[in-house]
Amino acid sequence: MNNFIFENSTKVYFGKGCVKEFLAGNLSIYGNNVMLAYGGESIKKNGVYDEIKEILTAGGKNITEFSGIMSNPTYKKVLEGAKLAKENHVDVILAVGGGSVMDCCKAVSLAAAYDGDIWSDYWEKNGIVYFEPIPLGVIVTVAGTGSECNGGAVITNEEKKIKTGRDYPKCNPKFALMDPEYTFSVPARQTASGGFDILSHIMETYFSKPDEDNVSDNISQALMKSVISNLPKALENPQDYTARSNLMWAATMAENRIIKLGKACDFQAHQIEHQLGAFTNCNHGCGLAVIHPAYYRYIYRDGLEKFVRFAENVWGISAEGKTDEEIASDGIQALEDFIKQIGLPTKLRELGITDKGQLADIARSCNIAPGGYGKMSEKAILEILNKCY
Repeated sequence: MNNFIFENSTKVYFGKGCVKEFLAGNLSIYGNNVMLAYGGESIKKNGVYDEIKEILTAGGKNITEFSGIMSNPTYKKVLEGAKLAKENHVDVILAVGGGSVMDCCKAVSLAAAYDGDIWSDYWEKNGIVYFEPIPLGVIVTVAGTGSECNGGAVITNEEKKIKTGRDYPKCNPKFALMDPEYTFSVPARQTASGGFDILSHIMETYFSKPDEDNVSDNISQALMKSVISNLPKALENPQDYTARSNLMWAATMAENRIIKLGKACDFQAHQIEHQLGAFTNCNHGCGLAVIHPAYYRYIYRDGLEKFVRFAENVWGISAEGKTDEEIASDGIQALEDFIKQIGLPTKLRELGITDKGQLADIARSCNIAPGGYGKMSEKAILEILNKCY
């Protein structure tokens, strides 16, 4: 294992009924002005909104609603939330939703407590958070990003066509309430997309050095197998509590920094997808599903040992009579077959992207992520995108 420092300040309450049992107590230590943040109408249709509103009202809270948070949350939306928080003297933000809502609210918590331009000071570059953001609590309704247990937030600047994420520990939620039953009503496509995002986070940590035996890789292998087993079950039976609970906790484990300990980490596929999303506003998990197999076919020879281990230990590929390259290739094919099995796209055209001319602009705008196998460049990224088309 390489050297590391570990910290995670978020307190997690997991299981049936945790919102009813613990929300009021967690909010009681803050002031009475609560910003209730969410996306669209889904939490109103499934009863989650009414349940939370009743708890807040019974606790005597003054509620400021911040709704309409979109997938791929924009900097414009962050500024809207920050303005609302300042005007209403918000004491605590309660984000109810999936990764987009949580990410947007982390940025709002920062922007509402800062007088400058957080995009230029904290998203275009890493900044030092020398002040206290507005406290944030989250109620998770979609399993996917793992945003509930880190300070990371991915924001899109539409004017600059840049989608990027930063992770500031001070933006970690103070508490996270995770009831798997809240995910029962998530549509199949969103369940599959979120589930693949979980798998992507784990793979991008796994496919990096060190290659020697290490605890982080062993945990990652177990998590990947769990996602591969439970995602189809959740799609077949949306109210399978065991499958939903395993996916919800796997998402958290993928991004609470535990499996990243001692790892170089490769998030090149995410970097490519972020810019794909910035230019096309495509679904995040679907974009990752298209990119991953093509990216891995480009780099697997440079990380052959790990790709062989992936094929054998995660997918159960037999090594009998095969070269290492054949085993590794079979593992990547198993990944692509799984993507098809859960109903996600494998080509950009399936995402409705018909302007192939955009690909050069997307490749040109991508960051090169350190830590991965192989050498990336604008030319390499364009080649990968062309293979995805």
